[in-house]
Amino acid sequence: MVQAHVLGLPRIGAQRELKFAVEAFWRGEMSEQALQDTGRRIRAANRLAQREAGLDWITVGDFHWYDQVLSTLALVGGLPERFGAAPAALTLADYFTAARGNAQQGAMEMTKWFDTNYHYLVPEYSPQTRFGTGTQWLFEDVAEALAEGVKVKPVLLGPLSLLYLGKEKGGLADRLSLLPELLAQYERVLARLRAQGVTWVQIDEPILALDLPERWRDAFAPVYRRLAPVAPSMLLATYFGDVSEHAALLAALSVAGVHVDGVRAPQQLDAFAAQWPQDKVLSVGVVDGRNVWRCDLTRARALVMPLVQTLGDRLWVASSCSLMHCPVDLASEARPDKEVRTWLAFAVQKLGEVALLRRSLDAAAFAAADVQAAFAADAAAQAARRTSPRIHNRVVQKRLAALTEADARRASEYPVRASAQRAWLKLPALPTTTIGSFPQTAAIRTARADFKRRTMSHLDYLETMRAQIRLAIEKQEAYGLDVLVHGEAERNDMVEYFGDLLWGFMITEHGWVQSYGSRCVKPPVIYGDVYLPEPMTVTWSAYAQQLTDKPVKGMLTGPVTMLQWSFVRDDQPRELTALQIALALREEVAALEKAGVRVIQIDEPALREGLPLREGDWPSYLDWAVHAFRVCSSGVADDTQIHTHMCYSEFHDILPSIAALDADVISIETTRSDMELLSAFESFEYPNEIGPGVYDIHSPRVPSQAEMEHLIEAALARIPAERLWVNPDCGLKTRDWAQVDGALTNMVAAANAVRERLAGAHVRVQARAA
Repeated sequence: MVQAHVLGLPRIGAQRELKFAVEAFWRGEMSEQALQDTGRRIRAANRLAQREAGLDWITVGDFHWYDQVLSTLALVGGLPERFGAAPAALTLADYFTAARGNAQQGAMEMTKWFDTNYHYLVPEYSPQTRFGTGTQWLFEDVAEALAEGVKVKPVLLGPLSLLYLGKEKGGLADRLSLLPELLAQYERVLARLRAQGVTWVQIDEPILALDLPERWRDAFAPVYRRLAPVAPSMLLATYFGDVSEHAALLAALSVAGVHVDGVRAPQQLDAFAAQWPQDKVLSVGVVDGRNVWRCDLTRARALVMPLVQTLGDRLWVASSCSLMHCPVDLASEARPDKEVRTWLAFAVQKLGEVALLRRSLDAAAFAAADVQAAFAADAAAQAARRTSPRIHNRVVQKRLAALTEADARRASEYPVRASAQRAWLKLPALPTTTIGSFPQTAAIRTARADFKRRTMSHLDYLETMRAQIRLAIEKQEAYGLDVLVHGEAERNDMVEYFGDLLWGFMITEHGWVQSYGSRCVKPPVIYGDVYLPEPMTVTWSAYAQQLTDKPVKGMLTGPVTMLQWSFVRDDQPRELTALQIALALREEVAALEKAGVRVIQIDEPALREGLPLREGDWPSYLDWAVHAFRVCSSGVADDTQIHTHMCYSEFHDILPSIAALDADVISIETTRSDMELLSAFESFEYPNEIGPGVYDIHSPRVPSQAEMEHLIEAALARIPAERLWVNPDCGLKTRDWAQVDGALTNMVAAANAVRERLAGAHVRVQARAA
């Protein structure tokens, strides 16, 4: 009989219970026992949802207090040695210190999890790295599930992916050299799971969807040959792409089954079905784990029915990947768009879709009245979505048709623009600015909520937000910053805010997903053509500019990031949706310029994460992504300065495309990597201005003036002073004002100190020349 399972569930709780509990624990307002109780309730709710949906296997071990990579390191005793925590005695406080840093140590570096909007903590491997007995948390989770009498399938990040996704530090030449010691810990963990009574374990090796170097690919066979004798039956899970080039390797691997992604790469199923071994399970992900559209049941069934004939009960059906990338439960939505709601499925609904598909693969079950009714209802919803008049906008289509290549080019080249911008900006060397947002205080959040509930009048809301803008401007002038921002008090999120004001987007009430740690975002749903009915930011930015003689940056989120951080319609190419967003933003940029806001930042932190996993697919993506940015940013005068911001990504491979954006100034995250990224910009000879972050805003720690001076000096070793800006790594919305006051005061003081040294050196050079 075909089996049904999922690769994982959201761990935040239906009402973000984990977020609020963890943050209360960090503030000292919740005991560890109370935090543990919250975790137990979330895990129990996830198990119950799977049982009620009718899944054959209950997935456990997918709950993590902060991050799955960090939890795996904790399990195998591999946290960075610089934190000094004893692996076997690791506490939650130790665990969170590694994630967030403390007064003595900066936090672990973060980067994007493949091409998703989730951030993972990057393992640090050095010659001093040792693995050993770590936390017992996974075994405790398994025991909870086994006590309920269910068929349990723990999930564990695989050893090769754990190593590959890390970085070599402290002179380590090859992190594969750590593999033998790491495998000893995996043997211990797997043997312990087997002793607990676990019969199947899911081991995730998502790196197989990458362009994997040959030596890493060749490591799979000996690794799993070593683990097989002590482990339960292993289901090796791949996802996010086509792994058919590894079909022969996976068929011969010492595992009991393999999972492949049939949503991202349905074409690969033929390669696996053709010669799949008689003793192995093939799990096929046919329900999309990364988007919110309900599964087209008829199409999904047609995709897997041929496999039923060849594999029989060796076929499992599943979600394409973990459902952690989806909101928890559509039932939580009390006031959604009624029409669009019928097109959606969140994680809990997707559990039901997987179970229903498994039932439908049996001829007798498929004929049952309830199954037929469910398929008929789904077919009606799919047809309604295809034919809804809300999907297409004739005005947008006309504007798309009228676009020319000239619309994606600035009037002059960068050197001409830079001269015009310096003439009116009159900024000092090493100009200082921030990335855009300031602390989102409880008072700000309450005012937004009251206005949304209509318990606050429009006039009162307007004055409340203006008061916050005035506070932000006053503070920035007191710090001594050179280019100011309005602080974004009116914005709940850098994508949701815009999605709420653009046609073609829908905003959910509780469609939260985890971005990193306790940070959750609520991605908009793009269901139709994107159109700007009226300006979205001009009122706030223009008001801020009236309060100061210093330039104020208008703040926008770029088209690729809007695309990446939304749930995107799947009925047209993504590049077409990106171009529609770019056209809407182009109008907004023009409106800001007309209102006197002549420094405009268009953030594209998701440009790198949108890159396809296979290098052969990069050129096409980069072409349309760069084109979309240039369409939205190019319709301005030479002396209007365009900024962009990118964070927590590896840019080395795409620097030509970043340069092709032709932004006048780019700001990037570099603090956690100690300016490591700048070497790539230096080698490439990046032509425009750049602001490497000197303040890690993801940690509550306030860096000293001396630390920031060190980072500025490190940047000056690579970037000429006339093209260097000084700024934090990212926006400051998650910090409190005390932290921001201290950090930005130190940042400006650091910039001033380095300016004085530069001026002194210039005077000495002139004196010697004389």
